[in-house]
Amino acid sequence: MSSGQVLPTRPLLYRLLKKYRFKLNDLAARFSLIPNDPVLDPSQFDWARELAVHWEAIRDEALAIYEHRDAIPPLRKISADHRRIATDDGWRSFFLIGYGNAVEENIARAPRTTELVRRIPQLNSAFFSILAPGAHIIRHRGVSKSFFTAHLGLCVPDDHQNCVMQVEDQYVHWREGEWTVFDDTYEHEVWNRTDEPRIILLCQVGRPLKAPGTWLARGFEWYLRRSPFVTEARQELGQWEEAYKESEQQAR
Repeated sequence: MSSGQVLPTRPLLYRLLKKYRFKLNDLAARFSLIPNDPVLDPSQFDWARELAVHWEAIRDEALAIYEHRDAIPPLRKISADHRRIATDDGWRSFFLIGYGNAVEENIARAPRTTELVRRIPQLNSAFFSILAPGAHIIRHRGVSKSFFTAHLGLCVPDDHQNCVMQVEDQYVHWREGEWTVFDDTYEHEVWNRTDEPRIILLCQVGRPLKAPGTWLARGFEWYLRRSPFVTEARQELGQWEEAYKESEQQAR
């Protein structure tokens, strides 16, 4: 499992898209069928209400996986592009679906969660996101306005006021069984200033757009799923699978 801090050399197209992504996002915002606000109202999404009913079943699968927390990869070790914002191992991610790619071994460990998230229209990614006590995710912006992000609170510290995310100038706190929905292309930062972990289900969802925004989004998604950003992460996840299997065997 690699852990170097130097970002690999990227293809020219990748670097150009990254350089001009904010202009592309401004263009996508013009064709959005939902508000372009930093924080969104979960009630406008029917699937959010449906999944929230089953949050305890999702939480139970997440807690079973959390028993092997040391074998859950820190995001910075599976994605070189996240090393700037995740400077230690305090942010771990257990992927079920990543940019349309199913992680079959992990799906077998959380079948109910997977069955539920697959009901979300235009689902791009779904994973359990674990923030360790004292962890901090540096202020950053997401890649593309083609998506928005939804967090379902599963295990939230009792001192929830000290487990917080700032999105632009708004502060939001997670609640168990409730969704937090936001546009991650706005600057955001996360702190867990408690002595308990924060565990959520993180879903990245395709933004409803009208043409020609839909064409732009589909083209970007097609490239992103084949880019080093995704292909390198898939390779790293394969290596972490061995560590997780070993942890399961030791627990038997």
